[in-house]
Formats: sequence, structure tokens, C-alpha cells
Amino acid sequence: MTISLIHVNPETGLSASITATGGVAVGGYVNHSWRGVGACATQGLFTNPWYADNAKKALEQGLNCQQVIEQLKRNDAEFAKRQCMVMDKEGNSAFINGEENISYVGSLSLPHIAVAGNMLESDAVITAFAQAFVAAVTVNSEQVLQGEVPAYKPDYELQLPEALIAALESALAAGGDKRGTYSASLRIESLTQAPVDIRVDWSDDNLIADLRKVLSRVQEAGFQDFLRQLPNQ
Repeated sequence: MTISLIHVNPETGLSASITATGGVAVGGYVNHSWRGVGACATQGLFTNPWYADNAKKALEQGLNCQQVIEQLKRNDAEFAKRQCMVMDKEGNSAFINGEENISYVGSLSLPHIAVAGNMLESDAVITAFAQAFVAAVTVNSEQVLQGEVPAYKPDYELQLPEALIAALESALAAGGDKRGTYSASLRIESLTQAPVDIRVDWSDDNLIADLRKVLSRVQEAGFQDFLRQLPNQ
């Protein structure tokens, strides 16, 4: 299994993503966030690692998410083995859910937010992931789940790392990976702050606790002082 959530805020250019899998080092291959450009998660029966580079180039050239997905499929004769989601800078998303992936395979598209997963227990995993994230970051969660544009909580970006982890925790509690879940990756790119890029490449005992442990180190005063000295652009 791999399950991923991507998020783009068109008003600020922020891009965020979180992913988890039953294998090792998911952050090296799957989730990609590009401030001011969009986001991508490339996964599936056999991940195509070139999807991300090609998707970013296409988005930078002005293609929308659906055009990018169609381009990826045209250039990959084995796209039936892939699962991929692409979000453009407007917060719209499109998907490949290849028919050769192991079920349950599914995806969910909302304004500014998308979720996709394969080898899941059921579609409840995807629903729980999206619902938990929307509830954490918006003030109109019920409307967002019906397709309305999100109205974000004040300073939601400050709480975004924990909101992403908590949403993943909800997804795993709803079923997660049939094999267990052992690695995860979280990325946030902003035009105004230093990037957040944390990974747990392998967790024997508690993936969510290990993610929070790394995040707590990032949030320590000393490291935050260091981040504030970095250029934003």
C-alpha cells in the first residue's frame, strides 16, 4: 500500500504533501511539493519515478492537472501499473488509477486537496484521510466535503505539519496498509517560510509517533532560529 494526500493553496502558493507505505523510504520516491507550481504523488504497483520531474516541467509550462496526467499516460506504455495524482497551482487535481494496481485502489478530489491510495483495506481509508485533514485546516469543512472552496483557519499554515500527521493517523486507523505501514514523508513548501521536509524511512513500532518525534525536533527553538535565518526565495 501507499496512501498520499496533496494540498495546494492557490492564494499563497503553498504546496504540501504527506505519504505513507508498507515499504521502506517512501519519501525518496512518492510525494513532491513545489511552491507556486503544484504537487504530485507517484505510486502504484510499480512507481514511475520520472512522473514527478515530467509533471513539474509540464505544470511550469502552464499545463493544467488533467493535461499533465494525459501527457504522463501518453509517455508511459505501462501506466496501468501506476497510480498518480497531480495538482496544479489552482488547486485542481487529476489522477491515474491504473487497472493493474492491487485493490482497494481509489482517489478523492476536493478543491485544493486530493487523496489517493492503493492496496488499502477499503475506501474508508481515503475518506478518513480527507475528512480529518479538512476538519483540521478549514472553518467550512462540511461544505468543502461537498465541493466548495476551503475557507482556511487563521494561521493554519503554522499547524499544517501536525494537521497532516493527524490526518494520516486517522487514515491508518481506518484500515491503512494490509501489510502494515513502515515509512512516511511530509513536505511543505511556502513562498514565505523555509521548507519543512521530514521523513521516517523505517519504523518498527509506531510510525505516527516517530513522525511526531522528528517534527518535535524541527519545532525546537534552536532549529527554528536556524530556519529563520534562511532566505525565503
